Amino acid sequence: MIRLRLAADLDGCVAALRAVHEADSYPLNWPSDPRLWLTPAGLSRAWVAEGPGGVIDGHVAVRQPGELCRLFVAPAARRRSVGRALVSAATAWATERHVGLTLDVADEQRSAAVAFYEATGWRHTHTTQAEWTAPDGSPVDLRHYGR
Repeated sequence: MIRLRLAADLDGCVAALRAVHEADSYPLNWPSDPRLWLTPAGLSRAWVAEGPGGVIDGHVAVRQPGELCRLFVAPAARRRSVGRALVSAATAWATERHVGLTLDVADEQRSAAVAFYEATGWRHTHTTQAEWTAPDGSPVDLRHYGR
């Protein structure tokens, strides 16, 4: 079930994010305050995928001025179209408000994320270097996408 994220969901979101980080290194740098990371400046709306027993299976957010961000699906919930459903909820919300969405993906090595976005209609527009670095201090390329 996809629904709006509540403040009470944040601990479950952090637990799912931890599992994603351990499996996929997303986010590339583990945040010092993951609850705050899930609530970025300019947050417009956030959704969760709630699985059986109220377990948080995934998360997505939109922040101003129309950036899709903080999308992840817990490893145990993958291959069930949870990511597609989360992106659909965010896209429907943005469409109702006439907001165009963009997103970026850190590090071109994240082929699963790139493949997912490209398979769901996102178009690569350009690549830039992030203002932050990888855990080893190396630069990070950001692939930018639009619809």
